[in-house]
Amino acid sequence: MKKVYFLQTCDTCRKILKSLNLEGFEKQEIKTNPLTVNQLDEMYRLTQSYEALFNKRAKLYREMDLKNQTLTETDYRQYILKEYTFLKRPVFIIDNTIFIGNSKKVIDQLRSVITP
Repeated sequence: MKKVYFLQTCDTCRKILKSLNLEGFEKQEIKTNPLTVNQLDEMYRLTQSYEALFNKRAKLYREMDLKNQTLTETDYRQYILKEYTFLKRPVFIIDNTIFIGNSKKVIDQLRSVITP
């Protein structure tokens, strides 16, 4: 399976997607086509952490003052399912490997896998 979850309105996501050869990838824009419970649980299966999938840079994270709360894995899961902006993005899944976020390290690792 080759899949990417992204946000079309995110300049960083668009830039990353444009820079990669995504032939054969299924693309899911998470604002217009939200994550399902099964999709999020599949990501969890690959990471063993909802927190790793959680975007702590989201505007809502600050607005809701979540930084000053003690969140559990269940909380992270519920927030991601409730509001697309809480998913750290983009998320690439290639077979049983997951790449989360837009850090240079993650994108370099991703490039090494999809560029022959």
